[in-house]
Amino acid sequence: MRKLPNETAQAPVRRCILTGERAENSALIRLALGPDNQVAPDVHARAPGRGAWVMPSATLIDNAVQGNRLVPALKRAYKVGEVDIGDNLVQRIDDALSRALLDRLGLEARGGSLLTGAQKVETAARSGEVVLLLHASDARDNGRASLDQAWRVGTGQEGSGKAGIILPLDRDALSVALGRENVVHIALTDDRAADRVRTIVFRLLQFRGMAVPAEGTASGGDASHDRKHEDIVMKG
Repeated sequence: MRKLPNETAQAPVRRCILTGERAENSALIRLALGPDNQVAPDVHARAPGRGAWVMPSATLIDNAVQGNRLVPALKRAYKVGEVDIGDNLVQRIDDALSRALLDRLGLEARGGSLLTGAQKVETAARSGEVVLLLHASDARDNGRASLDQAWRVGTGQEGSGKAGIILPLDRDALSVALGRENVVHIALTDDRAADRVRTIVFRLLQFRGMAVPAEGTASGGDASHDRKHEDIVMKG
């Protein structure tokens, strides 16, 4: 198998059954084959048995379902005669990705590397402690702008356009996941924790066709690819 940039022994590369593109496991979505040949999203890539990999794009997958291309591709990948993709596969994948992000945020909170509350986040941001800044989808513009500016000051990047990522989840979902009230802004203060969260956030954003922000730039807008993601995805 051809080596990709940044490929390591810890980052296996898979091929999308719909596009032929190859990427690290964490950048794709695994579809697991279960009992009675039923297909289910396996976003953590932990389910036993056979699996098939697809790019994280709701549009790509939905078009393949509607065009009757997904089932034949899955049959070839699984080497079986029949598969059952069930109803609303795209929505089930979206739900699974959202749950994975919320669960990861909960784990990081329990691990002590996650801060919430505008004042705490701002203080950490200005002191240079924040590695990754996140905002709820319904955060107010002025609140986001203020914390983004504090983050730029703390990292010595004033005027760079560096901004926190706007999550595709609102404050209610974040509050429930973290067991805290009114979670609007989130800061990660550990490099590894930030990488774990960033990977899941980028995959969910890409799946929904939303902008995947490059490091140091503002988030938001129409669908695009993060430069880091482009570096690991190549035509097979």
